[in-house]
Amino acid sequence: MLPNSLLPKLPGFNLPAPVLVIASMASTQLGSTLAKSLFGQVGPLGMVLLRVGLSALVLVAWCRPRWRGHSRQDYRLLVGFGLSLAVMNALFYCAIARIPIGVAVALEFSGPLTVALLHSRRWLDGLWVALAAVGIVLLSPLNTPALDGAGVVMALLAGVAWGGYILLSARMGQAFRGGEGLALSMAVGALLLLPVGVLAEGRSLLSPNILLLGLGVAMLASTVPYSLEMTALRRMPVNVFGVLMSLEPAIAAGLSFVWLGETLTLTMVAAIGLVTIAAAGVSLCQPVARSV
Repeated sequence: MLPNSLLPKLPGFNLPAPVLVIASMASTQLGSTLAKSLFGQVGPLGMVLLRVGLSALVLVAWCRPRWRGHSRQDYRLLVGFGLSLAVMNALFYCAIARIPIGVAVALEFSGPLTVALLHSRRWLDGLWVALAAVGIVLLSPLNTPALDGAGVVMALLAGVAWGGYILLSARMGQAFRGGEGLALSMAVGALLLLPVGVLAEGRSLLSPNILLLGLGVAMLASTVPYSLEMTALRRMPVNVFGVLMSLEPAIAAGLSFVWLGETLTLTMVAAIGLVTIAAAGVSLCQPVARSV
């Protein structure tokens, strides 16, 4: 989730805010399932380069950010934010190449939940995070041998990068106006991913078919969700938004089952349920606040 100050201004949508949030999550996970369905043609590192790179092109053309006139500290912050974005997406795509998308999304939620615990002084938040920890332990290869260990580790590391991304996003919102910070950080992330993606996939990235499908992934997974989230946040309290976002692991599991035929064991379903409840609990217990 991005603060409004990082998102470009868009005209409002007329649908109710909860519908926009659910549509945002569905769009994100449709992007993930589309990306995974293409891993046979272009690997996860090539696909993450296409997602971030094409998203950057769309956002830069849309927001027209100022490349100059920022302080040295702002540029360092921009590089750090772009790095967290690149690492988060690269690790997540490498994870879903090995484990079901719903499982990877649930494991990735460990990052935001840890950030919530570190910034909380209430024992109840610790209880929610402990509940999520039980779910994560259930998803470890020791308890679920069917899961690839490397994929689980990559998803957890993606969660760490997500946590760093959240911590930096508040500072980015103060340093850059509107969608300027997001567009610039996407461009930085794309530049950081460029050598990795090119070395992994080479000329296959230039296939017109792959470029077109990559643009679809970029729009579904980045541009459309950001605009929907921004519009929803203008109409609803942040804590209610967080409760709705906790449904994302379940939405990811459902869409990947329908599109990719990814089935989950009862243990995996229970673990995803625990993480979802924990994420909802943390958000629900936050003081009522409304985005501006």
